[in-house]
Amino acid sequence: MSSAHLLQDLFAAAVAAAMPQEQVARALAPYLKTRPTGRVVVVGIGKSAAAMAKAVEDTWAQAGNSDPIPGLVITRYGHGVATNSIEVIEAGHPVPDANGMRGARQILQRVESLTADDLVICLISGGGSALFTLPPDGINLANLADINRQLLASGADITAMNTVRKALSCSSGGRLAAAAYPAKVVSLIISDVAGDSLSAIASGPTVGDGATAADALDILDRYQMTIPHPVRDYLKRNPNPVIAPNDPRLSTTTNHLIATPQQSLEAAAQVAIAHGYTPLILSDAIEGEARDVALVHGAIARQAKRHHQPVAPPCVILSGGETTVTVQQNFVGKGGRNSEFLLALASYLDGEPGITAIACDTDGIDGSEDNAGALITPELWQQGHNAQKYLNTHDSYSFFESIGALVVTGPTLTNVNDFRAIVIE
Repeated sequence: MSSAHLLQDLFAAAVAAAMPQEQVARALAPYLKTRPTGRVVVVGIGKSAAAMAKAVEDTWAQAGNSDPIPGLVITRYGHGVATNSIEVIEAGHPVPDANGMRGARQILQRVESLTADDLVICLISGGGSALFTLPPDGINLANLADINRQLLASGADITAMNTVRKALSCSSGGRLAAAAYPAKVVSLIISDVAGDSLSAIASGPTVGDGATAADALDILDRYQMTIPHPVRDYLKRNPNPVIAPNDPRLSTTTNHLIATPQQSLEAAAQVAIAHGYTPLILSDAIEGEARDVALVHGAIARQAKRHHQPVAPPCVILSGGETTVTVQQNFVGKGGRNSEFLLALASYLDGEPGITAIACDTDGIDGSEDNAGALITPELWQQGHNAQKYLNTHDSYSFFESIGALVVTGPTLTNVNDFRAIVIE
């Protein structure tokens, strides 16, 4: 097997390990052994929401229920799947739009009238921060979209971004669980954040948060963002804009992580072993500027190749997490954090023989383009020209497109964040 084919198999294994069907069925089965006395309602948000909803319908039927299970989920455009009774709304991501706001309002309305006899099955995955958007009074959708665009270009990590998003939302930061109280809420969660922090995944709609408005303002000021007047005024008037972790309205909610970046890295490691390569998982939670992370990965790869440390070839270096890209003003390029990471890594290695690599987003979409990421081999590297120009303009997509090295999968319908693998022969 060629190194390029191995890289693709590693990525495929990582994605397969996070697919919702089996994971949802396993986590939900105990709650359906005895049917709840009241109503059962399904709600969900995120890039995997529609696929998770379909898995719930299948599990519901397999538990012996002939009646349809009602519900509503919001997912990203292009990430919908056919469902029977659970409605799917597609909305904007990473910048929120009117569809997401409409869906958020409808989801809250569906759970607000429930009683202690009822059960809410809540499906949460990455992307929910933008998809499940309901601004407070005085802040409009344009204000939120403006803040989101600035956050995405700022270089802020996901925890900082979601601290701001939660402070400017009537739906996240524990508000979904609070709205459903006193109903029992069971949240099935696919993690796309470093460290699997429940409060950070999709901005924690069923998890309390201790952050304050002052924390949000500090982040906005630290990254020198232009704050619309209604946003600043709202944060000053509402010092505690999220649901506190000890709020009694969260007492009937149980949160379950059903898929994580670590599980996907371990699945890829098993594929490496099966092909005779020693796997080294660096971390499932690597953050930082994409090109800086690339230099560290490149140095480790060279150390392994030249000195057989910290692992001897043939080997595979694996990592996950979420890097960032700080976009300079007047940039003209296309690309996402994975393709930028890979271009910086390839530039550092400069076609060194025996080292190949892949970097992809497990949701199948790297940034705003149509690719999951890219892969690079020494042979492909020789076909490229003027890589530094592409790096300087954040145009990694165009570089890899020019040498035919984009990885295009389409939406995978799951999301456990970035996947990186370096094969050393």
